[in-house]
Amino acid sequence: MKNKDKECGKPEIKVPRPPKHRQRPLPWQAPKPVEDDPGAMERLRRIMESPGYRQADEDTDFLGLNETRGIRLQLDYQKPQLMLERKGVEHTIVVFGSTRIVEPCAARRKFDEYRKKAAASPGKPELELAVKAAGRIVEKSRYYQVAREFGRLVGRFGDGPEDNRIMLCTGGGPGIMEAANRGAFDVGARSIGLNITLPHEQYPNPYVDPELCFRFHYFATRKLHFLLRARALVAFPGGYGTLDELFEAITLIQTRKIDPMPVVLVGEEFWRSAVNVDFLAQEGVIDPEDRELFWYAESAEEIWDSILHWYREAGRPLSVSDSR
Repeated sequence: MKNKDKECGKPEIKVPRPPKHRQRPLPWQAPKPVEDDPGAMERLRRIMESPGYRQADEDTDFLGLNETRGIRLQLDYQKPQLMLERKGVEHTIVVFGSTRIVEPCAARRKFDEYRKKAAASPGKPELELAVKAAGRIVEKSRYYQVAREFGRLVGRFGDGPEDNRIMLCTGGGPGIMEAANRGAFDVGARSIGLNITLPHEQYPNPYVDPELCFRFHYFATRKLHFLLRARALVAFPGGYGTLDELFEAITLIQTRKIDPMPVVLVGEEFWRSAVNVDFLAQEGVIDPEDRELFWYAESAEEIWDSILHWYREAGRPLSVSDSR
């Protein structure tokens, strides 16, 4: 056939070669022979081990420099963004809350542990305070159950587990975040966890979807991803981290840097003690209308129903599925 093609003046079609294999190596595929220069191999080793020879995107020391912070910020944002887009995630329901509010059995176990320590070393103020705080966590452990049930409600929303258009999103840690992710997991739904790198060892909770659990270097880019797709924010009792995320969101809504959305504070008694917005309004540091940027709820059903009601009143659906 090849000879006939040549006779007819047709070009001979070559057989495709393997992408990387060559029958005869190229000159640079082997180091300089030792017999030509006995010291060449040692010099070559020093060159190849030098920081300057490392490929830039594989050089963690280079990427960790102050001068490359802009690149790190971009990568910190871009990786989750790309993966969420590929999974078809359009909107999220974001849940914040304390890492210390664990499920009731774990809370009681910790309380008993501190009580035994206090009994063995009476008169120590720090142990007495630890017992009181652990007792308060036992009382608040009911919120773990509320967050878990809320996760189930969000997980059932839409057109089943494969519908990623609106998903539950947490910080991916323990406590309230674990409870919400666990609720979605209970009903076979995927959920998102936005974890953060900290100086000490820490783990994501085991109920986040493995392909949707991200670890951020910067709090700033993590906060961006919390709000980029958010359609509602639900804040359970929590400490500095919860307050930080909550007030970041409320400030953005107040200033209209982002569109208004439902912000639900779970546990009115806790939140009225933790944040006195009436006092802030009386002091003139916020406007009276700024007290209406959020509301309170107690149960999972109350949280979810109030979010759906807000969207109906706004005249737009929470998602495509809610428009039926």
